[in-house]
Amino acid sequence: MRYGRSAAIAVTGMLALTACGGSGGDDSGAASSDKPRIKLVINGGLGDKSFFDSAHEGLKKAEKDLGYELKVVELGADRTKWEPGFEDAASADDYDILAAGTFEVTDYIGELAPQFPDKKFWLFDAPVDYSGKNGTCSNKCENVYSVTFKQNEGGYLAGFLAEKLVAGKSLEGAESLKKVGVMPGVKIPVIEDFVVGFRAGFKDAGGKNSDVLVQYVGGDKPFSDPAKGKEISTAMYGQGAALVWPVAGLSGLGTFESAVTAKRYTFGVDSDQYRTLTDQAQKDTVVTSILKNVGTTLYKAAQADQKDSLKYGAVDTVGLAEDAVGYVNDDHFRELVPEKIRTEVQEAADKVKSGSVTVPSAF
Repeated sequence: MRYGRSAAIAVTGMLALTACGGSGGDDSGAASSDKPRIKLVINGGLGDKSFFDSAHEGLKKAEKDLGYELKVVELGADRTKWEPGFEDAASADDYDILAAGTFEVTDYIGELAPQFPDKKFWLFDAPVDYSGKNGTCSNKCENVYSVTFKQNEGGYLAGFLAEKLVAGKSLEGAESLKKVGVMPGVKIPVIEDFVVGFRAGFKDAGGKNSDVLVQYVGGDKPFSDPAKGKEISTAMYGQGAALVWPVAGLSGLGTFESAVTAKRYTFGVDSDQYRTLTDQAQKDTVVTSILKNVGTTLYKAAQADQKDSLKYGAVDTVGLAEDAVGYVNDDHFRELVPEKIRTEVQEAADKVKSGSVTVPSAF
């Protein structure tokens, strides 16, 4: 991928723009504001009730609490629109900070950031190549803040809890089942990290690797295909899975539908999906959610940037110790999970935080 100012492709009409705060969708109004302006560019869309929605929530909180002005650009699921969409978004003079996430946009940011040295770029869940060896980051991306997450640590707790639940026959209606499922979007390191962590936690809790079913969504829309997510989850429940954990963005919404039909259970991912889901029957299938606190991390980045203490030109990596990953321990969780298991999961989390347990990684 190569960019240049003269190569900008105008796709404004193709972009779904959602203005938050005082801009009202008028770029000229945003440009005249004295507020620091953040533009969140999503290679997909809002509504996944997990990853991108978490990022959006964190930046909305920064808008409300810290005085930022937020604009959201949704590029949709059509990947052919992403490259010109990012070029168009970066070329407009209606932002001070451009935020984007996932491994799929690292090259876009690595190419664009040097072209706009007076702007700041935040990249979450993947780093740019600061070395410049891959042909991007010609200025070493000195104006890019990258943050990655130790999702393997969250996966570890998911696997540990899953085994304790099935071994303890604690899931009502699924007491006889020993298997559990993980449905990742696609087999790449940042997603495989969840799976590696899950398998390790399941094993440390006393489970057998053969009892963990894994099937990837794959295809052209691995993170935006609920129908395929439902199909895969239904097959896993049919193979005897007591619960399925989707790690696949919008595709995971199909898992919750499938769980209702199968009368089985799920874990949420990234956000508290018991809270974000709207269908009560689907909500009731969620034992807990394994959190990747993207929104909290971006909010902290906004706080640090206001104090001129945010670390640009390098990668920040955060996990359980920084409260960047974790699990939901609410009334619903406490209702479904016996106290003994809750205590064991917390003890496992404390061991990971302290470093006495090192979770394997796909990286």
